[in-house]
Amino acid sequence: MSRNFDLPVAPSEARIVVAMSGGVDSSVVAVLAAQTGAEVIGVTMQLYDHGEAVARSGSCCAGQDIYDAKVVCDNLGIPHYVLDYETRFREGVIDQFADEYAKGRTPIPCTQCNQGVKFVDLIGFAKELGATCLATGHYVRRVEREGRVELWKGKDPRRDQSYFLYGTTAEQLDFLRFPLGDMPKPEVRQIAEGAGLEVAGKPDSQDICFVPDGDYASLVKKLRPETAAPGDIVHVDGTVLGQHEGVVHYTIGQRRGLEIGGLAEPVYVVGIEPDARIVRVGPRRALAVASASVEDINWLAEDQREVEAKVRSLAPPTPALWDGSRVTFAKPEYGVAPGQSAVFYDGERLLGGGTITETQAAALEPA
Repeated sequence: MSRNFDLPVAPSEARIVVAMSGGVDSSVVAVLAAQTGAEVIGVTMQLYDHGEAVARSGSCCAGQDIYDAKVVCDNLGIPHYVLDYETRFREGVIDQFADEYAKGRTPIPCTQCNQGVKFVDLIGFAKELGATCLATGHYVRRVEREGRVELWKGKDPRRDQSYFLYGTTAEQLDFLRFPLGDMPKPEVRQIAEGAGLEVAGKPDSQDICFVPDGDYASLVKKLRPETAAPGDIVHVDGTVLGQHEGVVHYTIGQRRGLEIGGLAEPVYVVGIEPDARIVRVGPRRALAVASASVEDINWLAEDQREVEAKVRSLAPPTPALWDGSRVTFAKPEYGVAPGQSAVFYDGERLLGGGTITETQAAALEPA
């Protein structure tokens, strides 16, 4: 099982670095690592400046979380390092998140964080420490098969995080370990309780850790004020239906918040044109997408044309064809937007993924 860490050397000769966010998942990884008999070191990223970090709650890698990670390490008798990645996180994740919204796109910041500070920087630091591997609390499985390492979905479909890890490279997979991939969340909490960890009952962090209150629009408006400029809400038939208070409040597929009455059928956001300050709306059938262009591809498998594609983390995979730059869905997908991640699977195995840059509409069905 993956909780054994698949160490290439005897545990007595191994050094495991554990990425610790201060939550129950990474804390249990530290417990499991210590049980192997290997030398274990805990590492926590500080992603916000000290004053802001102390005040934050509901996020990860903030003031309370750093303290919780330290307490766990103290209880286990292992060293704990705190790495200041505030500048890199702001420039590589938060600023890019705001830039994408300013372009009318729908960004997935968790993938950027995993592809940047969480893996690139942490792996680099772990190797500087002479680590055998870097272990994280992600719910995915690392499978060695036929002479190569593959990334598979977490065994518990309710916890699977593979969608956000499609950017993990083969070289990184050689060094990474995911000991929770075979486990359901209740078992993880049981291990934490059995180890006497104070974080055993700690709630999970928010998906977008730097927007713990869910008000992403306020953050984007602060960083990119132009996104709050008012403009027109325009139907796909060209009719101006009303005004909006900034494109920052809208994403493709959104229905709530439009506050448009008197129409024959509900309307959804089907397009955002930030330069013209236009939010374009239409009936649900106008959201139908036949295919999408995908760039910045990371591919972990052999060439494969027939795939299962996910364009949202909570959406079920759908049959599709992949030609290396474009995914064509077997039947129209809805709510697909530039900026989102398109991630491809073969059953449980993750094949690769990339960023959607453009969508091609399906033929409109009659009302």
